[in-house]
Amino acid sequence: MKVMVVGSGGREHALAWKLAQSERVETVFAVPGNPGTALELKVENVAIDSDFESLVEFASRESVDLTVIGPEAPLVDGIRDVFDARGLGCFGPTAAAARLEGSKSFSKEFMARHGVPTAAYETFEDIESAEAYIRGNGAPIVVKADGLAAGKGVVVAHTVDEAIEAARDMLSGKRFGDSGRRVVLEEFMTGEEATFICVCDGETVIPMATSQDHKPRDEGDRGPNTGGLGAYSPAPVVTDEVFDRIMDRVIRPTLAGMVAEGCPYRGFLYAGLMIDATGDPRVVEFNCRFGDPEAQPLLMRLETDLVDICEAAMQGRLADLAVEWLPMAALGVVAASGGYPGDYEIGHPIAGLDQEMADTKVFHAGTSISDDGSIVTSGGRVVCVVGLGTDVRAARESAYARVDALSWPDMYVRRDIGYRAIARE
Repeated sequence: MKVMVVGSGGREHALAWKLAQSERVETVFAVPGNPGTALELKVENVAIDSDFESLVEFASRESVDLTVIGPEAPLVDGIRDVFDARGLGCFGPTAAAARLEGSKSFSKEFMARHGVPTAAYETFEDIESAEAYIRGNGAPIVVKADGLAAGKGVVVAHTVDEAIEAARDMLSGKRFGDSGRRVVLEEFMTGEEATFICVCDGETVIPMATSQDHKPRDEGDRGPNTGGLGAYSPAPVVTDEVFDRIMDRVIRPTLAGMVAEGCPYRGFLYAGLMIDATGDPRVVEFNCRFGDPEAQPLLMRLETDLVDICEAAMQGRLADLAVEWLPMAALGVVAASGGYPGDYEIGHPIAGLDQEMADTKVFHAGTSISDDGSIVTSGGRVVCVVGLGTDVRAARESAYARVDALSWPDMYVRRDIGYRAIARE
């Protein structure tokens, strides 16, 4: 069979790599892919326009059996609906279901309707009302752009002035355009964050292995928010008891709520959670796709054929499928461009990509091919290096050993990925 993966980041590299491992797959088309996907066996990069009609025409012409959508924007914009209308297999939620990520206000209102625990919040479209709310509630407080903002539309403000500045910046449209013209202000939740990713077929849900990412730029989980600078699996904070609470209080009510509202959820569902000191989960955010960088360590551990998982979800038969995982830990470290998530330089040649090491894998994200044929930096998050090990500590040692073989000018790496899990171990 033929498979297409839409997207060009580290998550899409990991998806293409894992899908190509299926004995059932002849070719994986990475559209547009990146220099990393171009190096994978059975994966072929395709440079076509990313508009939906071009993708549909390519899938029809090449007799693509399964299309997997990596990033959130095409899903929020309705790519699944377009493929469905043409009778083409597409794994991911419809536009109606993807509103869980596409609109923070919809997501919060949905959780309120269906009793899913989350932070107290209010939604605003004018700075005067937002400022009054901030001053009335004080800091710390969380300011979120309502729409998509590439993982950067969240500011955890530790002072009232910082919160007002963030809200003003978003509502002006200068920072995130229309995505920020409505903001959600919510209470600051304390505890430990965890990522809970599931695969859903509308009614049945199969949890993937637990994971935890590091979104702040600086060590100790401080500094500005990023798309994520590292992740690991499993996440020790999700004990068996916490796992059951997440399923009973978050995942099952969400799936049932989507069915009740006429938009059954089919695809990857990402629940970003805050686990408090008593082990109770509350939702920080929902995403309508696999996480990045969580996908990279999770897919390193996945033993079940990913094609089988996607098809079972699309055909409503997840109840018949068992998903198996390597009994090892995996940890991914993102090597980024200095200055990210702010301004940064691109075009730096990357040294060390050819130095293979056992139990590691380098997934490309922000890379491109220069005129002389070398691989250079082209984004904020450049690569995600994943290591496997008997536990998180051992996986981290493998990952950082491989990271330390890479170099380019102004390369930035957090050195403490996995510190919470290691403290628990």
